[in-house]
Amino acid sequence: MRLATVRRARRGRLSAIAVFTFLLLVFLVPAAHAAAAEGSSPDPDSGVALRVGWTVEPDNLNPFAGYSVELYHLNYDCLVGWEPGDLQPRPELATSWESSADGKVWTFHLREGVRWQDGVPFTADDVKFTFDYIIDNSMAYFTSYTDYIEEVEVVDPLTVRFVCSKPKANMLGMLVYILPKHIWSEIDPEKAATSYQNDPPVVGTGPFQIVEWEKGSHVELQANKSYWRGAPKVDKVLFEYYTNADTMAADVQSGHLQAAWGIPPAAMGKLNASGDVAAIGGAFNGFTMLAFNCYDSPDSLGNPVLRDSAFRQALDWAVDRGKIVQLAHQGYARPATSILPPDYYAKDMDYHWEPPAGLARTFDLARAGQLLTAAGYPLKDGVRLDKQGAPVALRLFARSNSPTDQVAAKLIAGWFEQLGLRIKLDVVDEGYLMSAIYNYKGATYAPDYDTFVWYGSSDPDPNYVLSTFTAAQIGGWGVSGWVDPEYERLYSRQATTVDPQARLPLVHEMEALLYRDSVILSLTYPEWLQAYDDKQWAGWVKSPATNGGVIYNWYSIDSYLSVHPRSGAGPADGSGVPVWPFAVAAAAVALTAVMLIRAKRRSRAETAD
Repeated sequence: MRLATVRRARRGRLSAIAVFTFLLLVFLVPAAHAAAAEGSSPDPDSGVALRVGWTVEPDNLNPFAGYSVELYHLNYDCLVGWEPGDLQPRPELATSWESSADGKVWTFHLREGVRWQDGVPFTADDVKFTFDYIIDNSMAYFTSYTDYIEEVEVVDPLTVRFVCSKPKANMLGMLVYILPKHIWSEIDPEKAATSYQNDPPVVGTGPFQIVEWEKGSHVELQANKSYWRGAPKVDKVLFEYYTNADTMAADVQSGHLQAAWGIPPAAMGKLNASGDVAAIGGAFNGFTMLAFNCYDSPDSLGNPVLRDSAFRQALDWAVDRGKIVQLAHQGYARPATSILPPDYYAKDMDYHWEPPAGLARTFDLARAGQLLTAAGYPLKDGVRLDKQGAPVALRLFARSNSPTDQVAAKLIAGWFEQLGLRIKLDVVDEGYLMSAIYNYKGATYAPDYDTFVWYGSSDPDPNYVLSTFTAAQIGGWGVSGWVDPEYERLYSRQATTVDPQARLPLVHEMEALLYRDSVILSLTYPEWLQAYDDKQWAGWVKSPATNGGVIYNWYSIDSYLSVHPRSGAGPADGSGVPVWPFAVAAAAVALTAVMLIRAKRRSRAETAD
């Protein structure tokens, strides 16, 4: 009787062990496989992969027709780059340079031994070709950099000389990507400026090469192991596209991503509190804006009331920038007054301009209404009328991938409606908005928008952002279509004033002109909200050093070259795949084996009794 009881007990223990093991394997192994599948896509190859999340998908891999500048500077080099810490010029493809006393002739000495990513040697011919291609074909995205360059001469294979018609203040601040002549000389310039896609693999001299772009999913870049600064410390970078910024933030925290740009303000506190990642608001050399269609042409499809500076000035009084900072940015921004932000430039070269107290416009809806009436836009039965007596109706666009812009646009629409304006707010994707801004009737420029909320940015040198309000950039980087002879004169003066201290007041005077006419309404100086894994990954580089971000700076790409997993800090492929399901499953199997052995021994002992 006792022996039968013992045997039944033994069989019960063995059955319990078997069931326990079965349940562990049933639940944990599939979880492990699922985690592995999620973490490995879209990276089928071995090697160290840096995964970066963003909510702005590339529009084009062709730098003449797109604005994916972060990708361009990883694939291509410039003649002169920027120090990440203070954004001062530093050698890139040019190792050194000198200029004539009058600032009109610049000679650049090029780096020896550099090869294009297809193995062809890089020479001065590539530099000359790149600049000639831009100048001869008026490539609008880059003409602000090539102003006053009359001729580019090849002195020898590693020396190139620029001859300018006037002194050139931004000669060391040109964000011009040097292109391979043997490839781009075969590309029709007209197509390059419009429809050419520049499909992968993209050939440059940069630290990475774009090898794959799957729209709606990711862009993959492979490390250039022969890069002249030395091979990057990761084997590849994967930019993964997200339509939901909250999901992206969760993927940074889980370890699937090592960094992300465009973190929602509401997620910043949670990410920092987790202790797993660093979430920061990096300084951004730019501003958010309410842009107006000021293009004074019968071809413009915008509402003509926006060509009246008095109408635009009145609207400036109807925008509560503090409320936009509070509600749209949740505090991660400052109210803006001009197109160049404070606390970004060196103190002795602070390009930021602030309106004097007597000129500053504050939030005052009553005053906005009074100014509209005085300018000839009366209010009748709660409806604001134009000078022909018709209700003023404006279209207002906000980007679908920017919750911040959407909140700002809703606030602005509400304030403008209180003035009696009819506002049609549409949330659209960036492609739609770009098509509206750069709309053409055949070969004729015909912008098809009234207003929109977006952001603008500058280079470390202010010449680029100042150029976007010149007549030459209408249909290019310029989005306002505004033209002013005094602004054009000042632009030419600052662009040819090589002495930085003499140039500074000219830049301030141009900012004051833009403010006076309310060409755009600068809304906020936002922070670049980003998160990155500083626990398992090292080598992140802030730019600027004091208050900048570690990614999406596009002038400084140093993070991508130096970042790497810390020793013993998880999966080398950067996938963020959790290992606990595998570990627990293995432990369960081992425990089962031990328990079975012990049970068998006890069985023998019990039988012997």
